Amino acid sequence: MQIRNSLRIALAFCLCFLILSAAHAQRDDVGNYEYDKEILFGLNKNTNGGLIGGFVVKVGTKITDDQLSFWAVELSNVKNPKEVRYNTVLGNSYIFGKSNYLYSIRPQYGREIQLFKKAPNQGVQVSVLGAIGPSLGLIAPYYIEYAVNRLETVTEQYDPEIHQSRFNILGTGALFQGLGQSEFAFGANAKAAVSFEFGVFKSNVTGLELGYMLEGFTKEIPLIPTTENRQLFQSVYFTFYYGFRQ
Repeated sequence: MQIRNSLRIALAFCLCFLILSAAHAQRDDVGNYEYDKEILFGLNKNTNGGLIGGFVVKVGTKITDDQLSFWAVELSNVKNPKEVRYNTVLGNSYIFGKSNYLYSIRPQYGREIQLFKKAPNQGVQVSVLGAIGPSLGLIAPYYIEYAVNRLETVTEQYDPEIHQSRFNILGTGALFQGLGQSEFAFGANAKAAVSFEFGVFKSNVTGLELGYMLEGFTKEIPLIPTTENRQLFQSVYFTFYYGFRQ
């Protein structure tokens, strides 16, 4: 059921993208930005991530006055929707039941079509875009500091068979601890989005991208061993980006 719903949503976005593209292709817009390439940097927030869901670098090349092709690389922290963060008596925080992180590296190729252009120094530009690419998942162990007794504590990967009491958890391990014991998962991703550009200078780009992301891996990712784990992830996201044109 999860896969069916995700595929339906993805197909709906692709259909909307094609309809908008076809409608736009019949228009003869005026106005032209004199640039060949744009380089953007973005911060991402999505329904599968934390406060900051990830980072993106995007390089676009102008094909026509209203179309660009682009290459992008995204780095995102993917979470299980059932993750709940708790605070300890020491003031630290942790996620009970979490056994692994999932960091996803997403190279992408896509196309962007401008629907509404803005004047060089004012207005809002609206575009639609779509992209696909492979996904490399880095499955890193989630370490916790656990009180074995009143005098002894250990820092190790969460195991539901051993760490049964959340009241004995004192916090998480050090940043990037256990990264060397990571495993890999391979998959693919696709996204469709609407982009709003607000920059007031022709050579600079400032804007917001709102979209839908679908990502699947060849195996289930054990983020929380005691709950349902997935190999297919879908999310709604927005990315704030800034960059420049050449």
